[in-house]
Amino acid sequence: MWSWDAFFSFLTNPQLIQGAWTTIWLTTVSMALALPLAVLVALGRASRIAPVRAVTGCYVWLMRGTPLLVQLVIIYTGLPQVGLRLGVISAALTGLVLNEAAYLSEIVRAGVLSVPRGQSEAARALGMPPWKVFRVVVMPQALRVMVPPLGNSFNGLLKTTTLVSVISVEELLRRTQFAVQTNFRVLEGLTAAALYYLAMTTLWGLVQRWLEIRVGRGHENRPATGRRMKSAVLELETR
Repeated sequence: MWSWDAFFSFLTNPQLIQGAWTTIWLTTVSMALALPLAVLVALGRASRIAPVRAVTGCYVWLMRGTPLLVQLVIIYTGLPQVGLRLGVISAALTGLVLNEAAYLSEIVRAGVLSVPRGQSEAARALGMPPWKVFRVVVMPQALRVMVPPLGNSFNGLLKTTTLVSVISVEELLRRTQFAVQTNFRVLEGLTAAALYYLAMTTLWGLVQRWLEIRVGRGHENRPATGRRMKSAVLELETR
């Protein structure tokens, strides 16, 4: 039978609060490290150098084609067999970053492709070096169409961190499992954990909305941008 006393005790349990904080910083650090790597991978896939395209394409194919759970187990238990031993947190961050960067790289690549080629060509005609064209001309425009899917990826990563519990990272889910063992109120404990996840994703939704408004400020031609993004995604799918 449902116990409200047990449910409210879980809501205020220090173990769950600490687990929620671990989930937040694990997600934030993973995203912060994965995004620069994703940009490099996206640039590699657009490179004119065939070996670079092959390596980055293989990386995306491998990380997107295998489950994150399997990747985490291999990193934590498999790498020590070849002499590379990582701690629990290091293994979790490595797995999350490598996996997330593969997905984010496709978002970055689609965003870059949504920018009309003529704008970068005009910038180069003015004498801008390639790195400056990318930073000043391409990325500010691509960012407007990249923010929504990037925000959704962060939202998903908040929940994906539950998988690192299998390698003993004491995030929210694992802390909940520990707390449940004291009174065996599984339903009440998991419901409390679900509310924590709901609160975190809801707060992030507000932040994401603010970011979208801020990045899109001063740009009125949203339908045209959306069409360019759609055509870019279609181009990616046909490659």
